Amino acid sequence: MVVELINTGSELLLGRVLNTHQQWLCRQLADLGYVVTRQVAVPDTAVDIQQSVREALVRADLIITTGGLGPTSDDITRELIAEMLGRKLHEDAASVEEIKKFFALRNRPMPERNRVQAMVPEGALVLANPRGTAPGLAIEIGNEDGRWRMEDGKKQRVPSSSLYLPSSSSKKLLVMLPGPPRELRPMFTETVVPLLQRELPPKEKFISRTLRTTGLGESSVQEKIAGPLTALVQAGLEVGYCAHMGQVDVRLAARGDAGEKIVRDAEMIVRAQFGSAIFGEGDDALEAVVIRLLTEKKQTLVLAESCTGGGIADQLTNVPGASAVLLGGFVTYSNRMKEKILGVRSETLAQDGAVSEAVAREMADGARRVAGSDYAIAVTGIAGPSGGTAEKPVGTVFIALASERSTHVWKMFNPWDRLAFKEVTVRQALNQLRLRLLA
Repeated sequence: MVVELINTGSELLLGRVLNTHQQWLCRQLADLGYVVTRQVAVPDTAVDIQQSVREALVRADLIITTGGLGPTSDDITRELIAEMLGRKLHEDAASVEEIKKFFALRNRPMPERNRVQAMVPEGALVLANPRGTAPGLAIEIGNEDGRWRMEDGKKQRVPSSSLYLPSSSSKKLLVMLPGPPRELRPMFTETVVPLLQRELPPKEKFISRTLRTTGLGESSVQEKIAGPLTALVQAGLEVGYCAHMGQVDVRLAARGDAGEKIVRDAEMIVRAQFGSAIFGEGDDALEAVVIRLLTEKKQTLVLAESCTGGGIADQLTNVPGASAVLLGGFVTYSNRMKEKILGVRSETLAQDGAVSEAVAREMADGARRVAGSDYAIAVTGIAGPSGGTAEKPVGTVFIALASERSTHVWKMFNPWDRLAFKEVTVRQALNQLRLRLLA
């Protein structure tokens, strides 16, 4: 099955907005057995949008467009595709009511301009959007729709247009999704996925499993499992690696009736190789795993952050239910605040420096004492780009984990840019707590 993704929006090509749709949709589709073979981003112009869709319809079984369904003058995807397909637009009464309801819930009148979002090409299926005002659309295009004729050995649309499909083409599905990720993602998961599985199922059974590791490099992950997985790869196993900051995902996939056993056997091998370095599977997030373990053990946590500037707290508070186990946190960026809030001794700061094992230890112990928590994490380091020395170069960080029984401190070296340093340090700190909770 050929799948193509078309992202519309001049802002994507100007670098004003990051194209997260490409990564997210390709990942979701691949896990379902629909591997994207081509992805393009085009500006909000008629010629580019129509040309990209026209070309995709010649090659692909499934085409997904994103963006251009809003109420403003540059939102023209709906109109252009309807024109290209020769399908008239009509106002969908149910969509109008949903848009009115959206504004009423916010005590605002519906701007008249928003009615354009209820315009639907003939034969299109409306995809509800409870999180916004732009409904999605799905259009089935195929031999059986009665809108094609053979002419000069080519299949031509009636009325005549410049769109042609090969005579061997079967049913095709064109899906149009809104641009905002907070609307697109739930619409895809809740509405588009069931539609695809019903109307355009993969031609063979597809099994996929992703295992998430932390504390290992991408090359070392591959080197460790490439050999043990050789026989399964020859039997049809597909292995993929995806590196994030402080994390490497291993994707195991196979097709056909034997796929489930192949993936299961591969998973056993990977788990045996990496053990506790695997923190989750699928879309598991490290911070969610930590919150779950704390909750299961009915234990609490407090944070004392310096170089991460509240980054650990930010990650943990993104997890629903974090308030039951995270008591709070202190961002003690200056020495004065380390002394005043956490009780770090001035002698320690003077003798060892703010970035040191001793200060990290006193930060963690002081935070746990103030909060009365079961655990405390403390971090202090040099994020750069300046401030390093020969003994403590930029990237040096100390992570402390305190509990009632003991306080452990780890010295790490994360010599990357400032933001990457903070991100990796957050993951390292959370992973140390995860390992302690598992032990």
